Amino acid sequence: MALPLEDLRVLDLSRLLPGPFCSLLLADCGADVIKVEDTGMGDYARWSPPFHEGVEKSAAGALFLALNRNKRSIRVNLKSDEGRELLLKLAQDADIVLESFRPGVLDRLGVGYDALKAVNPGIVYCAISGYGQDGPYAQRAGHDMNYLATSGLLGLTGDVGGPPVQSAAQIADIGAGSLMAAFAILAAIRERDRSSKGQSIDISMTDGALAWMVMPSAVALAGGKPPRRGEGELAGGLICYRPYQCKDGWVSVGALEPKFWKLLCEGTGHEELIEKQFERPGSEAHKAVGAIFMERTRAQWGEFGAEHDCCVEPLLEVEEALESELFKARGMVTGLTQPGAVNPVRTVASPLAFSRTPVNNDRLPAPSLGEHTHEVLTAAGYDAEQIAALEASGAIGGLSDASGSFLS
Repeated sequence: MALPLEDLRVLDLSRLLPGPFCSLLLADCGADVIKVEDTGMGDYARWSPPFHEGVEKSAAGALFLALNRNKRSIRVNLKSDEGRELLLKLAQDADIVLESFRPGVLDRLGVGYDALKAVNPGIVYCAISGYGQDGPYAQRAGHDMNYLATSGLLGLTGDVGGPPVQSAAQIADIGAGSLMAAFAILAAIRERDRSSKGQSIDISMTDGALAWMVMPSAVALAGGKPPRRGEGELAGGLICYRPYQCKDGWVSVGALEPKFWKLLCEGTGHEELIEKQFERPGSEAHKAVGAIFMERTRAQWGEFGAEHDCCVEPLLEVEEALESELFKARGMVTGLTQPGAVNPVRTVASPLAFSRTPVNNDRLPAPSLGEHTHEVLTAAGYDAEQIAALEASGAIGGLSDASGSFLS
């Protein structure tokens, strides 16, 4: 069965998380994503160390495997004339170029948007950066937390009077970077269908993080002061919409609409709390609700929520969520056997569910470094002698077992 994007070819020069997650979405939908890695150690995510306690050292690179299924890898030295010529040749038959370098890096190498557009006027070029391609912060280094801090998002997290709390997921990297880039790329491709012209796309993760702040920003722009956690209606400021501790863990209560709160109160036999729905934390009503939730376990509250349809769900740890009946039924964990591996590598599957052209999570395992260099160059018209000469000159690299750490 045809996949939604199988007629698109992507040259992905990005590394680590934001760019590769963007191209993963495209790859799972059938796009031919060619990772253009350097002739050294390649994408840093290949060598990401197991930071977390209890993770085996052999898990180094697990991030890479999760982000790079359904892609091919070539190794090109863009600091060489031959390497630059090769990229420009590959761009002639590509639809999309994705990169995440600091602004101006590819221009200085001679393979920026203007150079690519000269050989392929229809190319869609997307650059993901921390602070955008222009402006006073363009050349600053940064990571997810910096972008959240600069956008104001981090400042609204944590309890009033307490320190900011970092998110467990990379909101700016993925939400403001990867997803914004994927949307923009497909919008540009759709426009190209009409005009036959490509264009460049400037995705700033800090801009995107600010866009995620649409509700607090509306308050600020109207002259108000956006609330921190515990103050805002959707940030713990109402007793009907916040987590509660129970006998053996925590549960989430999202009974925002009066009908759900009424069902919760009636189901627990506490109709006297129905009129207290919008009281604030710290009130007597809040204490009463807290005591009610301590009467049952997470599992019991899960059954209660399902029975009474009142937006009550257990708060799961990540490992519990991955093994839950919900995500098993939804097919949200997939397994793909890597070459040389005994057991399949389990990763989170694509969340995109199409009725007629379903995505394919398992077309290709994550590629070894440079695994497809010869294959891609042969398809581009290079013969064996030319490929050997490029490899001998250091302009390209073939299959490599290079190892190390991006921290070294």
